[in-house]
Amino acid sequence: MIVPAGIRGLLRAGHLRVNYRGRELAFPLGAVLVTASVISLAPLAFFDERAGLDLLDPGLRQWIAYLLGIAFLGLLDDSLGMGSSPDTPRGWRGHATAVMRGELSTGAVKAIGALALAAYVVTGTGNELFGYVADIALLILVTNAFNLLDLRGGRVEKTLVLLVAGFCLAGWTLAPVELLGVFIGPFLVAAYFTLGERAMLGDTGSNLAGAIAGIVLLTQLGETGKLVALAIVVAVTIYGEFRSISKTIERFPPLRFIDSIGRAK
Repeated sequence: MIVPAGIRGLLRAGHLRVNYRGRELAFPLGAVLVTASVISLAPLAFFDERAGLDLLDPGLRQWIAYLLGIAFLGLLDDSLGMGSSPDTPRGWRGHATAVMRGELSTGAVKAIGALALAAYVVTGTGNELFGYVADIALLILVTNAFNLLDLRGGRVEKTLVLLVAGFCLAGWTLAPVELLGVFIGPFLVAAYFTLGERAMLGDTGSNLAGAIAGIVLLTQLGETGKLVALAIVVAVTIYGEFRSISKTIERFPPLRFIDSIGRAK
């Protein structure tokens, strides 16, 4: 109910962004998704506490600061960033160069804020220093990786759903959904509108999806698995700095097929 109403609100307010095909779409849909999750928390928290229905995983309290904080940083970038301006710093290298020149882009603020939030929510896990730093790096880099994916409608949502479904099937568990379902749910609705080119997630949405994915990896993988995941996401991040991920997807038929499912022609 909230997502389509929010899209209409964005359109009425003139919050639009041109996509890669030159079409003006409601933007940023991610802000609507966060709103849907927060509104849903109210009745869930009430019945969880007063009726003993066990609707919310207690572990969510540890991670919610990162989820909401990273969405806010994405909204800051969507609202105050320079968008498609050719002078806008892009990628880790671009933002680092801007900082070295004495400039503080919204992308740099987002990176610094994500580091602070990740360092905060990962505390208290009992990790040694190396494990603590590795967990922070995994959470931040997965969040950023989803930002790199957000160049075509529905791509972020498909990747998130495939990741969560993979862990649920591999472990024959609903633990990821029980922990993060209140934030995952709106993305299932959002996919209909992003694939149909009616709205764009923006950094708000892609950051939130990346945060969800990062938390799933941290909570479902063992120490070795997290290190393997970190190595993979580091490789993807470096690749994304120098190559187009969209062009890479286009070159591989299985990836191209999955990427195109449901998308408006």
